[in-house]
Amino acid sequence: MPDFTFVIVPGWRNSGPAHWQSLWANQLPNTVRVEQDDWVSPLKSAWVARLEETVQLAGGPVILIAHSLGCIAATHLSEQTSSRIRGALLVAPADAEQRPALADFAPVSRRRLPYPSTVVASSNDPYCPLNVSAALAQAWGSELVQLDGAGHINVDSGHGPWPDGLALLARLVVQTRPRP
Repeated sequence: MPDFTFVIVPGWRNSGPAHWQSLWANQLPNTVRVEQDDWVSPLKSAWVARLEETVQLAGGPVILIAHSLGCIAATHLSEQTSSRIRGALLVAPADAEQRPALADFAPVSRRRLPYPSTVVASSNDPYCPLNVSAALAQAWGSELVQLDGAGHINVDSGHGPWPDGLALLARLVVQTRPRP
């Protein structure tokens, strides 16, 4: 894979040790993980600031690997920070507009992302209906990959190592091109 820094962006309540994000963080080269001060009562300003800081401190161009609320945080990055990002794998975005615990992230950004991105969504995600994920993917200019019956694409839905996700990440890396 090219010389990227992979930035893992967990969602609400973090990703535990058996979650694919945690496994990938130990497996992929040049990987850093965003650590939030409060995983339970998320505030958009704090989460986005920490993500911005992590991206700015990363060496070289960045590819985001986000899950759930991490996807939503990623869409709120400043133009300056977004210019460092070469691509994003956005897995199972949370429907922050319909979940009271995530209300600080509403309204969800519908701004087109300035880099290649893939949204992976499930037909039975309990945290975001497929039609909402599809609408977000369209607004963000992302490729939509629909999984049938994959739940929230986490440990609870049987996604530990998730090799198919690694294949999607590899495909995204190939699609990215360094900016002049």
